[in-house]
Order: sequence, then C-alpha cells, then structure tokens
Amino acid sequence: MLTSIYTIALLIKTTKLYVPKIKSGAFLQVPLFFYFIPQFCGMSKTTYTVEEATKKLEHYCAYQERCHHEVVQKLRQMKMIPQAIDAIVGHLIQHNYLNETRFAQSFARGKFRIKQWGKERITRELKLRQISPFNIRLALKEIDEEDYQSTLSKLAEKFWNTHANRALPLRKKKVLDALRYRGWESDRIFTAIRQLEIETGR
Repeated sequence: MLTSIYTIALLIKTTKLYVPKIKSGAFLQVPLFFYFIPQFCGMSKTTYTVEEATKKLEHYCAYQERCHHEVVQKLRQMKMIPQAIDAIVGHLIQHNYLNETRFAQSFARGKFRIKQWGKERITRELKLRQISPFNIRLALKEIDEEDYQSTLSKLAEKFWNTHANRALPLRKKKVLDALRYRGWESDRIFTAIRQLEIETGR
C-alpha cells in the first residue's frame, strides 16, 4: 500500500494541478503537499548502490579515523544489506581506509591530549566502540607516562584551587569527583590530593 501511495504522489507531483487558496484568491500548488507523503509514510527516497556506498564510506574514513563499529552503523543507516556491509568493510580494510589498531591509538592520543581523559575513561570509551582488548592495550601505550602524571598533577591543582574556599573534606571530594569523571585512576588521584594537602598546608 505504501508503494502505491508513493507512486501516486510522484504522478501528482509531475502534474499541474492547482486549487484556489481560500483567503487570498491566489493559487496553492497541491503537488507540494504530496511531495512529503513518502516521508510521512517512513519511506526513504535515498538509496545507494554498493559502489556509491563504498565511495561515500571512503570519504567518511578519510576525513578522520573510524572504527569498524562506526562504519557498520553508518552503512546500516544507509539501509545497506548485510552482504553489502561485509563487502564494503572488507574493501575499506584492504585499502587501509579502516584500521582498528590505528583508530584506537589515535583515539587514545587525542582524548588524552585534547580532553585530558585518564586511561580508565579512554578504555571505557574504546570498549563501547567494540575495540579488542589487544588494541586497547596498544592504544594506552601511546600515552607517555611522564606526560600522563604531569597532566594529572596540573588538573588536580586546577580543581584544588577552584574549590579553595570550601571545607577540606568537600574540597577533596570535589577534586576526586572531577578527576574520576575524566577517568583518572583512584590511587593516582588520592596521591595527588595528599601531595596538594602537604604543599598548601591544608
């Protein structure tokens, strides 16, 4: 039935059918209304051949690193069938558009450098993207230990100073919560807080 409605809508859209506009006496073009019928019925007007979808996904992966999960989701949104998805993903891997290890390493470096996430947050986000434990371990090795500790110290000091007027227990909790949210390890956070207490005398 939906196909019939869509066909009728297309036929009417190509005709010059007009009806009077009640208030002004101008004319309202009826096909403009029928043009939206396929969308109201949940019918997509855009379809892709395997070749078209492959080119689109090549650009998608070339723009920035993608993981397999993101690519599969994108292809499903494009209404590609499972066999086509498998073929396109295979093509992207073969031609180096898609590389799970490279994605994981880039993700870890970027989230640490730009968002200052800790390793627990990075690990959690990579797992959500269905990255393998092996690639997660490789990704975390991209983070230099000295830079990691230095970043934590600076963040802890920043939050410590932000809550300088609060009572000590609440001040410590605020710092702890802020750093835990960003995925820093609890033992490192407690060590950083103790160091700040010693340095500031409270």
